[in-house]
Amino acid sequence: MCGEPVRCTVEIADTILQQGQGMHGSFSRADTWNFMAMQGPDFKSGFIDPAPASNADLGRTIAQLMQFDVHDNGTLVGRVLTETLPNGTLPDIASRVVTSEPAANGLVTVLNMQMVGNTRYFDAAGFPGRTVGLSTTALPSATQ
Repeated sequence: MCGEPVRCTVEIADTILQQGQGMHGSFSRADTWNFMAMQGPDFKSGFIDPAPASNADLGRTIAQLMQFDVHDNGTLVGRVLTETLPNGTLPDIASRVVTSEPAANGLVTVLNMQMVGNTRYFDAAGFPGRTVGLSTTALPSATQ
């Protein structure tokens, strides 16, 4: 038995690919809960960030540290992970659960998401009882 189901999942997909071959994953929390780390004098030592983060945020944070003049191209630009920097404070984090209208058979699609300002983070999506790590209730909003 696995102590943390999001770390012990099996994905069933309609593909001819074998295990380990290029599957892009699912929208279960097992595929969206990734480990990221930053280290060095520009970051808090031993800090575990409870705020959501994405690959776009890493690029944005590094660009600010390097003092690059970054110009946005579109709206999916990420945010600077200021909470990881010395003297940085935890941003306000809002949690939402978005649910579709039920289908004729009663099945609904659920999306778990968090927001930091205008930046959206999709945590998991799928069908209740069928998608690992999917919640049908929002977490309490976090504040600084």
